[in-house]
Amino acid sequence: MALLRYLLRRLAYAVSLVLAVIVLNFLLIHLAPGDPVETIAGSMGGMTEALREALRHQYGLDRPLPVQLWIYLDRVLHGNLGESYFFNLPVSQLILDRVPATLLLVVTAVLGAFLIGTFLGVLAARKPSGLLSQSITVLSVVGYSAPVFWTGIMLIILFASAIPLFPVSGMRGDFGSSSGLAGTLDVLHHLVLPAVTLGIIYLAYYSRLTRASMLDVLRADYIRTARAKGASEFAVYYRHALRNAVLPVITVLGLQFGNVLAGAILVETVFNWPGLGRLAFDSVLRRDYPTILGTLLFSSILVVVMNQVTDFCYRLIDPRIKTG
Repeated sequence: MALLRYLLRRLAYAVSLVLAVIVLNFLLIHLAPGDPVETIAGSMGGMTEALREALRHQYGLDRPLPVQLWIYLDRVLHGNLGESYFFNLPVSQLILDRVPATLLLVVTAVLGAFLIGTFLGVLAARKPSGLLSQSITVLSVVGYSAPVFWTGIMLIILFASAIPLFPVSGMRGDFGSSSGLAGTLDVLHHLVLPAVTLGIIYLAYYSRLTRASMLDVLRADYIRTARAKGASEFAVYYRHALRNAVLPVITVLGLQFGNVLAGAILVETVFNWPGLGRLAFDSVLRRDYPTILGTLLFSSILVVVMNQVTDFCYRLIDPRIKTG
């Protein structure tokens, strides 16, 4: 019963948060400088004033802002995100078409950063004053300090220009197969540089956090007890210490999911990756309000869901945390 109350409370909090984000996004987008109709007119080389007014009426931009907000909220609650001004397609369809590419990039980058970063952090904690630990620390500082777009450009110069091993644009080759094993390998080949670019900063952060957490846990009494009972070093580090040391890493991983999506916008722009980030970037340049709001809403829902999943994972890993 306590678990049910907890779930209902978290669900109510998540729904309230998403509604607040919807209203805030709408107000910020519509109060920002710029006019979608003027952007459309510029792309067409100009249009008459009558056509401008007709477009404003068609898009509902001639109505007061509170009325526009009410209409938008009503549409969202009914599952209608509107129609793109530029693509002339439902926003929900545009998002669903781009979601697989973004999820592939984000999940690959975050999972790789988590696994490799945690492993490096454990290695660095085994001999804190050793050469390996110092090298991992230095590389972590460099990786964490480098901006995402700079890392992407450097990787392009190194592995696409100087040493042409990987493609630099898109998700598939111009003449590659779109299905079967060949298509999968083609996508993975294009995925390497964007995923490394997005994941390297988080890999550095997770390795530093794991190292610090492991050093703290290894001083605990139960670790000394495990060693006194004759447990192997592997069991001490990976069965006893890592289970508790990884908790802060998982927490940060969930809380940083929004930052990962923000970084994905830069990465997808640099590598022309056909995901939500690229869609959001193009929509901002075109003042495509429905598409901007749709991508922001979807990203907000992903962040809220990820935070809830992180909370549950935290409770599963650490049984000392009670639902109440």
